[in-house]
This record gives sequence, C-alpha cells and structure tokens, in this order.
Amino acid sequence: MWRTLRIALLLVILFAVALGAWFDQHRTTSWQHTVWVGVFPINADGSAVAGRYIDQLSEQDFAPINEFMAREAQRYGVTLSEPVVVRLYRSLATAPPPLPTDAGPLSRLLWSLALRRYRSLALDRIVRARPQIALFLLYHDPARALVLPHSLGLQRGLMGVVHVFAIGAQQDQNNVVITHELLHTFGATDKYGDDDAPLFPDGYAEPARQPRWPQRYAELMAGRIPLSPTRAQMPDDLGQVMVGAASAREIGWSARP
Repeated sequence: MWRTLRIALLLVILFAVALGAWFDQHRTTSWQHTVWVGVFPINADGSAVAGRYIDQLSEQDFAPINEFMAREAQRYGVTLSEPVVVRLYRSLATAPPPLPTDAGPLSRLLWSLALRRYRSLALDRIVRARPQIALFLLYHDPARALVLPHSLGLQRGLMGVVHVFAIGAQQDQNNVVITHELLHTFGATDKYGDDDAPLFPDGYAEPARQPRWPQRYAELMAGRIPLSPTRAQMPDDLGQVMVGAASAREIGWSARP
C-alpha cells in the first residue's frame, strides 16, 4: 500500500512539474513579450583566478547576446525590439548537481528534479525582476582546465548549466557558448554530428551558398564555421554566427530568412 502511495505521489509531482513546464515554455516561445534571462556566475574550481574574474563581470559583458538575439529575431520577422534581455545576478556559492556518470533513466529523473530544485532555490532569493530563464555559468581557470565539461540547456525547466573560461580574452567565445545553450532552453536542437562537425544542411548558416565552402558564418546550434568538407572552426564572436532556418522554426520564429 505504501509503495503504491509513493508511486502515486511521484506521478502527481511529475504531472505538476510537466504542466508547469509546458506553460513556461509556451510563454517564452510566443515572442509576444521580452524574455528575461538571468545569468548566475559560479566559481567552478574554487580558484582565485575564477573568483577575480567573476567579481569584475558586468551586464555589459553579456550585451552582445541581447544584440545577437535582436538582430537574428528581426531577420525572421519577430517585431519585438528586445526579444531577450540578459541580466547579471549575484554569484552562487554552490554549483548545480552534476549528472551522475552512466546515469540510467531513474538517476536522470532524480537528477532532473534536483536540478529544478536548485533553480527554484536560486530564484526564490530574488525579490524583484525574477528571470524566466536561469543560466548557471561555471567559470574555470584556463590554467587548470584545458578542456571544459559538457554544457547543457534544458527547455523543460528553462535553465542551462554552462561551463566557460574565466579570462577576458575568452569572453566573446564564452558568449557564443552561452547563447547556444540559451537557444536550447527555447527548444532548439544541436546541428552537429558525433565528430562535432556541422551537419548539412541544417548546421550550415548559408546552406545555399556557392561554392559551399568556405562558409562565412557558424550556425549557432552547430557551433562551428565549415571551412571545407573536413575542417571547421569555432567563431571568434557572435558577429560570425547566425540562427539557421531549422533552429528558427524550433524556437517559434517564422521559417523565412
């Protein structure tokens, strides 16, 4: 009997979470109102380098994300002058719960619930101007981490966990990674293959371009500029990035470029 009650309670909780997530997703992809995005810096490795970098962050560092989203939304017929506004919030002392290695379905479910609770606790501390989407930015000292852990963006939950480098020279590329994960929270899917190469045609910013290579821009959800059939490079900044037609459809923008 108690086992049945526990299962029933879990199902009720999951249903409530799913229903709330559906309403949240609908509001953020209707593009009738500005979507407020909160970025929460976190010292991922406890280093003095990451700590100093976080201390000097300002909202101006993330302004290129606002400008990029406004530019690309306008190309697809969105009339909002500010479809997205990124706001910087106080840094958090603890990191989000990590996904367990080789997690099975139950472990993933429990991790997802723990991540939602982490988001809820972070937002509950905000009295005014509570964001609709929360991006948790984990800053790493580049001297300690040559390769960063995998970042993620979740539409169900409207949050992202983004690993970035704590160095000024990397801020522009950090913004590319942050914006990539942000689009995941709107429903966009990755456009690259197992080898990280952009997939044709959806992973190309200009798939009709002749000759096909080199491309001039990276498609945001592919993450790299295709230079040849076997070579692609990371864009320097969001000025070298576009949202492709397939990604635009996924996030609720019109299909016409």
